[in-house]
Amino acid sequence: MANLILGSFTLVKSEGFDEFMKALGVGMVMRKMGNSATPTVTFTEAGGEYTMKTVTTFKTSEVKFKLDTPMKETTMDGREAESTFTLEGSTLTQIQKASKGPDVKYIREFSEKELTTTCEAGGVKSLRVYKRN
Repeated sequence: MANLILGSFTLVKSEGFDEFMKALGVGMVMRKMGNSATPTVTFTEAGGEYTMKTVTTFKTSEVKFKLDTPMKETTMDGREAESTFTLEGSTLTQIQKASKGPDVKYIREFSEKELTTTCEAGGVKSLRVYKRN
């Protein structure tokens, strides 16, 4: 099942993302850019280390992680955080503990055709659907 998470996905549907970014404390200008972006997310794996690369027209982010191992990251909106990724079947869960602001939970569910991501922070949820490329 782990191979289902490998591949490239492009955003096709987004619900509640502005409210989610507000809950994170993201400013209006950055929220406008975030809402207008159509990111492509690519997951690769080599030697037990995964890479999640997110590309938009205004920013690229690359996060390298090993399952069940806490790692430090700087988020797309500039927050410092410690994330832990776990994989259960075809569901990749990321718990992001921020140094400032609310913690975030991302649940990424992979299928043959798409990636469905539920983002949650401070009781606010967003649903983002990506088509497999």
